[in-house]
Amino acid sequence: MRKIIEQGVVTLDGQISTPQNWLGELWAGEFQQRSRDLLFSVDALLYGRLSYEAHAEVWPQMEEQFGDYAVRMNTIPKHVASTTLKETTWNATLIEGDVVDEVAKLKSGPGGDILKVGTGGSLSRTLLRHRLVDEYLFWLVPVIAGSGARLYDGIDTTYLTLVDVVRLENGVLGLTYTPKLTARA
Repeated sequence: MRKIIEQGVVTLDGQISTPQNWLGELWAGEFQQRSRDLLFSVDALLYGRLSYEAHAEVWPQMEEQFGDYAVRMNTIPKHVASTTLKETTWNATLIEGDVVDEVAKLKSGPGGDILKVGTGGSLSRTLLRHRLVDEYLFWLVPVIAGSGARLYDGIDTTYLTLVDVVRLENGVLGLTYTPKLTARA
């Protein structure tokens, strides 16, 4: 069975909504290489509408700047969950019908792992509630943003198991978690 890996960047105060304001120079060196390795290790990307629209707008123009990473972003198959989009571009397929059922079908289908792009939105909360994510990789960045949307606002208490910690030279921590088999009452 394919594994869904959700990767996201989060500040020390839990902010996820404006990485364009604080991620900048931190996404370089070892961090950029690990992101590249993860992207090249999966067979598909899974998006909610907002992350999809933001990425589809910028990545097609990034190939000169980001080379094979951008080429991979532009050519890898993408699955987009949205109740408002009617069509997609950028090598993407719209998930139609019940998103929980359709993502479960994606997981049980042929192919390698799937990377869920963008953290904390409505699709992330749905996948978390229905235990469809197999692994969470949070890149905790040494920044206090002060305001903005927080990681998983509005979700019920959910327990995870820490399975790996990576400390990068720039102070970013890679924290990998898996869902606990049972939740506490």
